[in-house]
Amino acid sequence: MAINKNAFIRYQALDKCFSNPGRKYYWEDLLSACNKALLDFDGNSAGIQRRQLFDDLTFMQSDQGWSIPLEKHKDGKRIYYRYFKKDFSINNQPLNETETNQIKSALLILSKFKGMPQFDWVSEITAKITSGLDLEDGQSDIISFDTNPYLKGLDFLAELFNSIHYKKVLKIKYETFKGDHFEYELHPYYLKQFNNRWFLFAYNKNVDKLSNLAIDRIVELKEIKKKFITNKTIDFSEYFEDIIGVTKPDNVKPLKIELLFSMEEGPYVITKPIHGSQKKIKQDKNGLLISIEVIPNYELEKLILSFGEKVKVLSPEILRLQIGKRLKKSSNLYQ
Repeated sequence: MAINKNAFIRYQALDKCFSNPGRKYYWEDLLSACNKALLDFDGNSAGIQRRQLFDDLTFMQSDQGWSIPLEKHKDGKRIYYRYFKKDFSINNQPLNETETNQIKSALLILSKFKGMPQFDWVSEITAKITSGLDLEDGQSDIISFDTNPYLKGLDFLAELFNSIHYKKVLKIKYETFKGDHFEYELHPYYLKQFNNRWFLFAYNKNVDKLSNLAIDRIVELKEIKKKFITNKTIDFSEYFEDIIGVTKPDNVKPLKIELLFSMEEGPYVITKPIHGSQKKIKQDKNGLLISIEVIPNYELEKLILSFGEKVKVLSPEILRLQIGKRLKKSSNLYQ
């Protein structure tokens, strides 16, 4: 059982009630205390009902909780609740089993960021928490993330992050894969990871527009003393909604694209949609027909080609022909 924020608030409220020897708390009082605490935290909270209250009591008394010393006192036909240990509080107890497992899970996830420059603190804090709370149990890793610690340019991430946060103007030397060298004045706005590569989105003073640069192609960067041009037009929480990847052509609107997947590939595409706009048109013996609405770009073409013979572009015609040309060129390599 995971302890979420609302549950933690309820446990704290109950702990205060059980610790108060000057008042008798019946179940109605406990429920009222929990709901008041929830409402104080979130004005829109609907509170809990009697059943949840008693589930909370059961959890707090369990080994997964804090094994609280709860005592029931009869008062006529009613019952009130109180700790029989006067100095007991869940805040004074060692971590319970649930909390320990949650910390282990969090540390496991954090460990995957080790080695990245902006997460230098992870190794230190992980060691401190692990030793201080005796969390070592010989458990080997049980989860991994798709990361590339050998990617060039990772050492620039921390500086780019700080430049965005503190609104610093940068001069960047950049080398394309063709070997061409450029120097840009950039006002950095956003970092995004795609396909195990990091990309910087920044206002490019040289071309007077937003530019997208692969971090692994940056050769050198330094801060320059110029007035930062603040981003007032682009909402990056929405910027990528109409594309797959990071390339967004100027003045191009999304197109409805229809793709026919084979019967074998269909289930994978249903469980892992290729874009948020994906809609199933039909599924029969011919396969799965879906539509997406995106702006065509290089990443879209690469994604379609990655499915090989298991997908066919039905529309628009311009994309169908483009994919056909690419496949013919690929086939010619094996002639």
